[in-house]
Amino acid sequence: MSEKHPGPLVVEGKLTDAERLKRESNFLRGTIQEDLQDGLTGGFRGDNFLLIRFHGMYQQDDRDIRAERAEQKLEPRHAMMLRCRLPGGIITTEQWRAIDKFAEDKTIYGSIRLTNRQTFQFHGILKKNVKPAHEMLHEVGLDALATANDVNRNVLCTSNPVESELHQEAYEWAKKLSEHLLPRTRAYAEIWWDQEKVATTDEEPILGATYLPRKFKTTVVVPPQNDVDLHANDMNFIAIAKDGKLVGFNLLVGGGLSIEHGNKATYARTASEFGYIPLEHTLAVAEAVVTTQRDWGNRTDRKNAKTKYTLERVGVDVFKAEVERRAGITFEPTRPYEFTGRGDRIGWVKGIDDKWHLTLFIENGRILDYPGRPLKTGLMEIAKIHKGDFRLTANQNLIVAGVPASEKAAIEKIAKESGLMNAVKPQRENSMACVSFPTCPLAMAEAERFLPQFVTKVEEVLEKHNVPDEHIVTRVTGCPNGCGRALLAEIGLVGKAPGRYNLHIGGNRIGTRIPRMYRENITEPEILASIDELVGRWSKEREADEGFGDFTIRAGIIRPVLDPARDLWD
Repeated sequence: MSEKHPGPLVVEGKLTDAERLKRESNFLRGTIQEDLQDGLTGGFRGDNFLLIRFHGMYQQDDRDIRAERAEQKLEPRHAMMLRCRLPGGIITTEQWRAIDKFAEDKTIYGSIRLTNRQTFQFHGILKKNVKPAHEMLHEVGLDALATANDVNRNVLCTSNPVESELHQEAYEWAKKLSEHLLPRTRAYAEIWWDQEKVATTDEEPILGATYLPRKFKTTVVVPPQNDVDLHANDMNFIAIAKDGKLVGFNLLVGGGLSIEHGNKATYARTASEFGYIPLEHTLAVAEAVVTTQRDWGNRTDRKNAKTKYTLERVGVDVFKAEVERRAGITFEPTRPYEFTGRGDRIGWVKGIDDKWHLTLFIENGRILDYPGRPLKTGLMEIAKIHKGDFRLTANQNLIVAGVPASEKAAIEKIAKESGLMNAVKPQRENSMACVSFPTCPLAMAEAERFLPQFVTKVEEVLEKHNVPDEHIVTRVTGCPNGCGRALLAEIGLVGKAPGRYNLHIGGNRIGTRIPRMYRENITEPEILASIDELVGRWSKEREADEGFGDFTIRAGIIRPVLDPARDLWD
């Protein structure tokens, strides 16, 4: 392995203010506890505004009423979004009942939002209810620690309801990875659970005293489903099985989708293969990847601080060699694996253990009672009788898992009566959006509220061209930060301004190729006109089983992105 590398291991220069904040935070305590007692504002002041992110919260306000409140000389209606830590997305029905009640009683919107990070979020928690939220989670064995900011975030795991034994093994590793990479500071327990400060010096042996340079995301993937979109993540463990038993993992490092409009120093990147490791080395290798990124990641520019940029700067071989040195291992050659899809199998699926699993399509992951569709009430009723668990998927859906045949009819009856089993077309099943307006402070254009009607219009285009049962993986994100994973879609819309998006095409169905920008800063009618023209060609010229994204590449409509760091913006 070559020792040469294209750039310095450590970027010298003035550190960002985020580094000062972490250094001065007293291991993430700041003055959050004191701020909670401040009734003069509905928000958090100074550094605490950002520090609460390490505790799983973002301070937001309702942007729909921001101007109105300013006119009334009122501060914005501050409220917190809280994101639970839920490795692998598995939650008990007892836990679900508790979060349902909290959403109903203690949040502005009354909804539960399933995210594509395989967990749930509360939106609209007023400051007075922030501590009760953490206390409620603690009472049912959950927490929100390290689901945001410069740490390893919620660890994803393929939902895979069929191969129950293999999934269980993979899920256990997702939990182990999550626990191993958590912050060691007692700040979370002290502030939210009133646990006394232990009279010892705080240490962060893995994350470091100033934590990671930027957010860090980890997945455990069970082929052939890439439902976690591994290439959107920093560190990915692809399960390798033998005779139905997990024996090790292929490791892929350095995926990520966030960009900045017009900034060619930012780009989406797919993860690089490092090789295969037996199970017993998993935690040591994970720690080595995280500590290498901790020490080498760019702390002078947060826009270039993620693992993908570190790999491009120092070289994949150099980074990989350092991981081997720190973990005391040598990667074996990557074992063969194949992805065939990444969508959820909606409806009933029977597992090899003879249990049934019902995957419910939840559009945009928003669980709320709508007129004629009481989704939230329906799930609550299922949670009251279901003896198994719920699994949240990375596609914002929910699986009622482990249903014995004797319970199947009762659960299906509730699901149908509450609108949880309405028939939807493949296009809707394969479309996704981030939250965006009105609560996300970074939003430039609509996403969640835009998607349903936009999908209806795309379905009309498919019908027009005689391919009504086909689908194009479609993602909408309200800004270029990548939460909606638009830069792994066949059609990706990235918000540019109210009512305007950049249109990206050329990704593939299995999520292993970055799409390229096809048209910039265009409106919905212009987007639909482009889709109409392209689908017209696809319906007539495609090869057997050829997906839309693959067709646009083969037909020369768009060039494939082969080296994102150098040609994504060309």
